Amino acid sequence: ITDVVLRDAHQSLFATRLRLDDMLPIAAQLDDVGYGSLECWGGATFDACIRFLGEDPWLRLRELKKAMPKTPLQMLLRGQNLLGYRHYADDVVERFVERAVKNGMDVFRVFDAMNDPRNMKAALQAVRSHGAHAQGTLSYTTSPAHTLQTWLDLTEQLLETGVDSIAIKDMSGILTPMAAYELVSEIKKRFEVRLHLHCHATTGMAEMALLKAIEAGVDGVDTAISSMSATYGHPATEALVATLAGTEHDTGLDILKLENIAAYFREVRKKYHAFEGQLKGCDSRILVAQVPGGMLTNLEGQLKQQNAADKL
Repeated sequence: ITDVVLRDAHQSLFATRLRLDDMLPIAAQLDDVGYGSLECWGGATFDACIRFLGEDPWLRLRELKKAMPKTPLQMLLRGQNLLGYRHYADDVVERFVERAVKNGMDVFRVFDAMNDPRNMKAALQAVRSHGAHAQGTLSYTTSPAHTLQTWLDLTEQLLETGVDSIAIKDMSGILTPMAAYELVSEIKKRFEVRLHLHCHATTGMAEMALLKAIEAGVDGVDTAISSMSATYGHPATEALVATLAGTEHDTGLDILKLENIAAYFREVRKKYHAFEGQLKGCDSRILVAQVPGGMLTNLEGQLKQQNAADKL
């Protein structure tokens, strides 16, 4: 299990505003759980640190590594865009990755919004050259142009580039349970590669998709601690741990340790109420709109600032 509480959970739930000061007090307990990895950097956190929080994102990474030495730290990297909003030169990509590894990053989930392997190649090669874990990504979407073969072809291209694992990234929560079963089954049947699944809970299908993927042989999944889960975010860690307990897929994680972490974030989350989105349950409109969970609270916040919340 990869817990995303320190990155994608708060990016999705309250616009990436979680401060380092609210992460460090719980870091030792997170480190003690035994997660496969902890996602804590990348995505919109780099921008939010500088633009809104007045924090140094590199200091955040170093402090988290110091506080959680046992658990591999994971980040989301936008391929050739790194953590910005345009393409950067290959030497900049190489240098950025080198610095990230030096400062404590272990696992790089590298994606491209266009699913173009050429935009992931330089970053993936840089990650491997510096001895870190390179995870290539299928950014899942549905359209007449996207078939099962599309994803199998992209998987093959990423394996040719050189990756340590593949992630299926369902950032909008539109991967149906049956599609998850088929996709995972076919990838595992055709390729010898570690496979990871990331789903958002926005449409209400994520828990079912994770379970069907686990039945199909997926190797790892993303969840978020319960008090930082659901709506725009992700399936709850404790729910999956309890679901799999005593089965061949038992995670071995201690539910009581997770409860203590959930209690901490339940209180911390209250500070960030002003940045929360309006969604209280699931939103089936996303099945058509396909807006990523990590965008929604940011989009709502920006509309609110412009007195245009009704336009959502």
